[in-house]
Amino acid sequence: MERREPRVLIAYGTTNGSTAEIAERIGDVLSKEGCVTTVRSADAAWRNVVEYDAVVLGGALYAGRWHRDARRFARRARRELTVRPVWLFSSGPLDASASDRDIAPVSGVRRIAARIDARGHVTFGGRLDENARGRMARMLVNSWKGGDFRDFEHISAWARGIADDVGSALEGRAGL
Repeated sequence: MERREPRVLIAYGTTNGSTAEIAERIGDVLSKEGCVTTVRSADAAWRNVVEYDAVVLGGALYAGRWHRDARRFARRARRELTVRPVWLFSSGPLDASASDRDIAPVSGVRRIAARIDARGHVTFGGRLDENARGRMARMLVNSWKGGDFRDFEHISAWARGIADDVGSALEGRAGL
């Protein structure tokens, strides 16, 4: 049987675009590592999970909660997510803490991970700039708490780990 490249969906929930840029980086790395990737917003992608061999789902953190679109994706696609390898990521701390140490997922993400038997979760630093939408976001920026705290080397390394793992996870499946 001919081996084919694994198809990976990278879905994300974001308000100001930072998490989308993280998802794009993950998609780029997975593509370079031999996966066929699709990067889409979570609100547009949940109906198509069956087309993929694996899923990476990410959400921005706001006030200790995962972005609504990421939560809805996990709920709507739960059945499909439980039968394929899934990795989760969060973005949000507006400091260097995510690069300095592992940050446990917030309780809602921890519950989602348990329900779908996710293979892993990581929290990346976030970005908040002067173009951020929302009253609270503007208040943070105006009080000098904004900035870009994403570590793209850390993001790339995590994605390379997924590329290694996705091949192993799917090796025994028919058609791969």
